[in-house]
Amino acid sequence: MCRKLRMMNVSGELCWLACLILTVDLTLGLGPYKDMEFTFLLSAGSTECFYQTTARNDSIEVEYQVIAGSGLDVGFVLVSPSGYRLASDFRKSDAIHMVDPTEDGDYRLCFDNSFSKLSEKLVFFEVIINRLSSSVHGGQNEWADVAKPESMVEEDIRVRLNSVHQHLEKSRQVLTVLRTREARDRYLLEDNLWRVSFWSCLNVCVMLTVAVTQIYTLRRLFDVTRRVCT
Repeated sequence: MCRKLRMMNVSGELCWLACLILTVDLTLGLGPYKDMEFTFLLSAGSTECFYQTTARNDSIEVEYQVIAGSGLDVGFVLVSPSGYRLASDFRKSDAIHMVDPTEDGDYRLCFDNSFSKLSEKLVFFEVIINRLSSSVHGGQNEWADVAKPESMVEEDIRVRLNSVHQHLEKSRQVLTVLRTREARDRYLLEDNLWRVSFWSCLNVCVMLTVAVTQIYTLRRLFDVTRRVCT
């Protein structure tokens, strides 16, 4: 009964963490040639795959972390558009993989939890695309197509604005990773708190039982009953 209640509490905590992080992640635009961040709940005994479109001669960086779940580990596979397996992890908590240069097409990212039949995992992953190709994809350079610079001053302003945008984007990515680590640490703290509380209560119960048993035994030793003959 206690184990069943424990599993229900863990499932509730995982759903709460997923809803908390998804409220921020879903505000990001997901699409081809765009950086992607996502947090999802990986069911027990299942495999989930995601796809990211890239252009030729770009570079892609994939980072993932297991935020919550028993063991804090999953399997991971990164497959190229041509079908080659570029990276493969088995039961790891976190990892970073780089692909340089990339191919035209959809890269497949698969997370495997088939080895766990009871525990679901809360997984965060981030895909960062460094655009090195001549074609322009994404929103950071769309405004440059509206009007071309007419002087060196405008050119300098455009370069500085691009630099500011890149730094802000990098800061946002770092903050997102820190937020997921904070959620992971919080889950670990709550899980450890439950274990400490459970074993502390169990030890207190054992100590009280032993104390009552000792008192009863001592009283029986000094409880002398005499028979009076009349």
